[in-house]
Amino acid sequence: MPDAPKFRRRKDARPGEILEAALLVFGEKGFAAARLDEIARRAGVSKGALYLYFETKEDLFAAVVTQAIVPDLGRARGSGETTRPFPDFVRTFFRGTLAAIGQGRIAPIAKIVIAESRTFPDLARHWHDQVVRPMLGFLAGEVEAAQKRGEVRAGDPWLYAFQIAGPIMLGALWTETFVPIGADTIDFDRLIDQHVAALSEGLLVAGDAP
Repeated sequence: MPDAPKFRRRKDARPGEILEAALLVFGEKGFAAARLDEIARRAGVSKGALYLYFETKEDLFAAVVTQAIVPDLGRARGSGETTRPFPDFVRTFFRGTLAAIGQGRIAPIAKIVIAESRTFPDLARHWHDQVVRPMLGFLAGEVEAAQKRGEVRAGDPWLYAFQIAGPIMLGALWTETFVPIGADTIDFDRLIDQHVAALSEGLLVAGDAP
């Protein structure tokens, strides 16, 4: 019976292998042009076996977001949860986010959502509900907590979250979209440091900026 556990492990691993293959194919082809038979081939399964796990391409995309990307961002979020004061939180959080982006999962899928959201609004809705709103909500919560500690100026925490996240997300999309066609690369370490310095001058209560 030694082969039985091995077979079960292989069978249990198939959804993960399919998701990894889907990440690659979606990233290379986009959502509309991605073909399930190519995803199945790269995952080493038959197209029929793929349908045992995912009924539609939309289901597969949703699983990629929920099971492959959300956990990466969750680890980035966790990296900054207990960091104080606020500028150190921002720096730690974005370094964790960049580590997640550096795995090559997040930016390609974000670009697909932006490019194909009009044609496939359910993709954008799922990305918003599972990725964008939770992360902005987390940032807004940290801003509100810093306001209560007297570190951050009065203002709408939700709008502050947009201001804080904007440069890093733009940098990620720039890297995914324009660097492959010859645009200058971005030094994210310098971007984070300069961004935190700018926040310290404009967002923090006077006297708290380092």
